[in-house]
Amino acid sequence: MPRDRAARSPLEQTEAKALHPADGLLFFDREFNPVETLLGNPLPAAVRPAASLWEHFPELDRSEITLAAHSIGDAARPLRISLDPNKPGSHGITIYRIGELFAVVRSEERNGADLATLLHLATHDPLTGLPNRRQFGDDLAASLHEATASNEALSLMQLDLDDFKPVNDTLGHPAGDKLLQLAASRIQGCLTDDDRAYRLAGDEFMVISMGSGHPAKGHRLAEALVDAFKKPFTIDGIALFVGVSIGTSAAPLDGISPEQLMKSSDVALYAAKKEGRGRAKPFDPSMLESLEQRELLRRSLRMALVQHQFFIEYQPIAEAGRIFGFEALLRWRHPLLGTIPPAAFIPVAEADGLMPEIGAWVLEQACREAMKWPQNYTVAVNLSAAEFLTSGFTDRVSQTLDLVGLPPERLELEITESVLLERTVNNIDTLNTLNVLGIRISLDDFGTDYSSLSYLKTFPFDTIKIDRYFITDLESDLKSQAIVRCIVNLAHDLEMRVTAEGVETPDQATWLRSVGCDRLQGYLVSRPLSVEAIGEFVTQAEKSASQPRP
Repeated sequence: MPRDRAARSPLEQTEAKALHPADGLLFFDREFNPVETLLGNPLPAAVRPAASLWEHFPELDRSEITLAAHSIGDAARPLRISLDPNKPGSHGITIYRIGELFAVVRSEERNGADLATLLHLATHDPLTGLPNRRQFGDDLAASLHEATASNEALSLMQLDLDDFKPVNDTLGHPAGDKLLQLAASRIQGCLTDDDRAYRLAGDEFMVISMGSGHPAKGHRLAEALVDAFKKPFTIDGIALFVGVSIGTSAAPLDGISPEQLMKSSDVALYAAKKEGRGRAKPFDPSMLESLEQRELLRRSLRMALVQHQFFIEYQPIAEAGRIFGFEALLRWRHPLLGTIPPAAFIPVAEADGLMPEIGAWVLEQACREAMKWPQNYTVAVNLSAAEFLTSGFTDRVSQTLDLVGLPPERLELEITESVLLERTVNNIDTLNTLNVLGIRISLDDFGTDYSSLSYLKTFPFDTIKIDRYFITDLESDLKSQAIVRCIVNLAHDLEMRVTAEGVETPDQATWLRSVGCDRLQGYLVSRPLSVEAIGEFVTQAEKSASQPRP
């Protein structure tokens, strides 16, 4: 839907007045076919050709013009072509190169206005009127050269709007466009004559800050920008709160080339967003080290499964003095970094879409190992949200059980509350299907995330696992005792069993048994065991089953 005149940027209003078919200004791609956008932005209708250059000017020699045009440099060195002077209405044309496009001006007399318009279109964002990515690249290189020559510093700020996408999704793109215009205006309102703002793409902006006093001056400006975005934007009578995250870098401290400075500000922006957004973060070398480690993990994860770097340890679970089963715990032995804990690599695997494949491997390996245990032992396998929400998940679980031959009632799948944030029909159907198959379902880490009691009413759980956070100080903290006692009573009233994680002392075990906790898991029972150690552990456990055990 076209924006009304009041919603247009100053540049768009200028275009609407100055550009019309009589001007003969048209844009084409590198093959001289018609295009609809310039540097990612929609072209005004007046300069959007309906046909190729050859259809507009059939008298041109296609091969000769193509060869000559592709040798053009920037817009300051155009290709001028004289058409047939004997043909009525025929004029010369001038071809300019604008990025990856060609601009063609048809006129016999030009006074420089068209060139100025071309350069403005090529170097500015038509929505906000700010200089665009191409101009930013030129200005950053020139600013760095100037700062180096004068032995001064400069700051670079990379800005990214927080929660911009929901505005587009809920209010539509016209509202999103207005928000970008207002954001650009708010950014410019914080700047001095030594600063210049740019819009690169989408909701991404940049600021180059010159003058004396950097990097401290850049830090103050970044904080001022963050504060400016704490005020609401009003669009069509609706107040919208859209913050900004900013990563800053300074030259020469954080880089002496445009590429180095951009990378530093980008890394700082990533850190700002990771810490919760709505803040400005200056670049620090430790950020780069952390990011490089994460990237190393990402690259290594893709080969870890193929190269058999994953392995599983099994932690016993006790019930009524006997071993009830084991929980399968995924481990990664990296060839360079050693053993990496799941908390470090599971989020990376989820973000890269690798967890369904890794989870399928864990499930099959754990079920195969469980086939070697006594038939009354269960195996518990953790599920990530990425696995649980994957299409066809229940079919894959069922197929794995059939392939291995493990009875469904010996498998317990553990999910966390974060998996259930969206009470969708698919979530409920998945849990109900698993329940119908006879597979046990456990709600892991209960009480530490979102802890909505509606989960317990809506979803069919067999077991609730109390997180170790409440067990650590159980012997001395009355609040922990009250919470654990309530969870046990609640679970039993809902006909669910309770497992306490992180049990390490006999006193903890005694107290938990006194309030009716069904199962215990922790170092008191046993540390996680390697596959090779399970056989001996099971043998000893079976021999001493008649004796009191934690």
